[in-house]
Amino acid sequence: MEPGASFKTVSGRLGANPSREASDIVDTSAAEERSREIRARFAKIGLRDVGLRFHGTPEYPTKLLDARYPLRAFYFRGDWRLLAMPSVAVVGARELTNEGAARTRRLVRCLVEDGFTIVSGMAAGTDTVAHTTAIEMGGRTIAVLDISIDAIYPKQNAAWLEDVAKRFLVISQVPVLVHAKNDWRYNRRFFPERNITMCALTDASIIAAIGNSNGTYIQSKAALDQKRPLFLLNNCFFKEGIDWPAKFAKRGAVRAFEYEDIRRVIVREDHSRPTQLTAAPPGLE
Repeated sequence: MEPGASFKTVSGRLGANPSREASDIVDTSAAEERSREIRARFAKIGLRDVGLRFHGTPEYPTKLLDARYPLRAFYFRGDWRLLAMPSVAVVGARELTNEGAARTRRLVRCLVEDGFTIVSGMAAGTDTVAHTTAIEMGGRTIAVLDISIDAIYPKQNAAWLEDVAKRFLVISQVPVLVHAKNDWRYNRRFFPERNITMCALTDASIIAAIGNSNGTYIQSKAALDQKRPLFLLNNCFFKEGIDWPAKFAKRGAVRAFEYEDIRRVIVREDHSRPTQLTAAPPGLE
């Protein structure tokens, strides 16, 4: 990605002429040099299982085209076939209370039992609980990163990230060299883009809790814009100083008091199995 470029500008330049190839707007010799640099970085840390997906190829997930500025290329590690399975994005606050963690675990257990792959962003708090619970339940999970595919943050996630990459799927749309050459102040521009991509790749989004960042708002808006089902757990409507959940409910978001409020929308067969999410029934934890 050239200096100052964004997913919006790249998508716009290619989207204006869908038959246009990336090579038409990128100097071939420069692209080859960047490719050598990236391969050298991967080799240095022993990263040998990274793949690429490009728009226009058979493997490209057409679901991504629902995004306003769809990705044209991105990196992945793991089992690509997981993207073809039913999936739900579960996101929320990074600072999670014990009650919030228990609520997220109950939610993910129900989703896994109904056969959904759990997609989240590998961040602290809700994301971590969503990923780990899916794995503990014997389910599937996909991590969509807001850092480059060769980076690890926080460092204590190294072994866990490697496990997800080997057993499931990890995706990153962040340009490797751009991420490596800039600090967090520049690279934070990739944070909201990750949520938009996560929405496009999944069948629905669930906001389990609202924190102090804009990630849950961006995820929610993207879901509505992309015509994906959006669910906000009841606790989201009581976050002090936040009024967008009520506004989004008027646009079609579902206020979920129990799992059945979600299930009746995303699961086709009619099988009632309500599970309370707002309080912890005895025996669930």
